[in-house]
Amino acid sequence: MAKTRDARPPGAPPALGDLYHLLVDSPWPRLLGIIATLFLIVNALFAFAYLAGGDGIENARPGSFIDAFFFSVQTMGTIGYGRLAPGTVWSNLLVTVEVITGVLGLAMVTGLVFAKFSRPTARVVFSQRAVVTPHDGVPSLMFRMANARGNRIVEARVRAVLARDETTAEGETMRRFHDLALVRDRNPLFALTWTAIHPITATSPLFGATPEGLAAMGAEVVASLVGIDETVSQTIHARHTYAAADLAWGARLRDILRRLPDGRRQVDYARFHDVEPTAER
Repeated sequence: MAKTRDARPPGAPPALGDLYHLLVDSPWPRLLGIIATLFLIVNALFAFAYLAGGDGIENARPGSFIDAFFFSVQTMGTIGYGRLAPGTVWSNLLVTVEVITGVLGLAMVTGLVFAKFSRPTARVVFSQRAVVTPHDGVPSLMFRMANARGNRIVEARVRAVLARDETTAEGETMRRFHDLALVRDRNPLFALTWTAIHPITATSPLFGATPEGLAAMGAEVVASLVGIDETVSQTIHARHTYAAADLAWGARLRDILRRLPDGRRQVDYARFHDVEPTAER
């Protein structure tokens, strides 16, 4: 069955209809590139408009697009060096429109930049693979997380959900979600690492599952973490998805804690994503 993840449902508004969130979610290089591109395009359009009205810019070379463009830049930025100035009614009308455009544009760009700077983000790293291995004598699904920041996340909560395609009694295929109960789903102080463990007992949605069966159902394990950033006192969240191919059966997460000569423990993040076969006993 073909998946339509990330596809927009019929009748949904176009992506540009939610331009604010699209821009806020954009990486900094993309956002700055969009702002710079729009700035150049708008000034170029105003430059053509000034030229369309004839030689309406004092001290500008007749028909010079460069002079009209930089006059537009100075006007939109309310710089006003004094050498170039509007000299006709047409150019003064354009200056009025451009100043209003520049003020509104500056307000919107300021709002976007402030929203991105003030937006709380989590730097939580999830292990690239989850493992299915015995834990305390019970087969368990395990994955781990690490707080990549130097601060702490308080009142952290983690949740794991199994998503898979199932067929109803009427023969309809549906995407269903099943909560995976964790041994410990809350952490009052998440500073370094945290291993989430789901025992695969008779009541688990993964009971009796096989790698082939999960792959055939398009199964995914969605892990999400929510907590409060201790530095800014704001709620942050992080999410990671494990496809069926990301589950390592009969393997364990490699140990990453080691004890220093002075007795302190250190986390070896270089082995954070490593898994190794479960030792036969």
